[in-house]
Amino acid sequence: MDIILSVIVLLSSILLILVVYVQNPKGGGLSSDFGSPGQLGGVKKTNEFIDRLTWSLAGIIVVMSIVITVRQPKPKKAEAQKANTEQPASEDPAKSE
Repeated sequence: MDIILSVIVLLSSILLILVVYVQNPKGGGLSSDFGSPGQLGGVKKTNEFIDRLTWSLAGIIVVMSIVITVRQPKPKKAEAQKANTEQPASEDPAKSE
């Protein structure tokens, strides 16, 4: 299952890189949405699609990364206690007197 989630993150990352390269390098952003009544619907819808795809891919990467992190195995209590008790036994100077 972790391999599938890792592959999804990897593919989403590659697609996100490609989508960012497709975007308009001149920017535009919110300023292009306001005050441009001459813009045709097709171009505006393409920009909206690319914006939504960018945010969706970023969201997929974040969610899948959190899921992979939560699914990591927890150390068992017996192993943790054993690691704590494996310290070398040293004699207490108060007992030797």
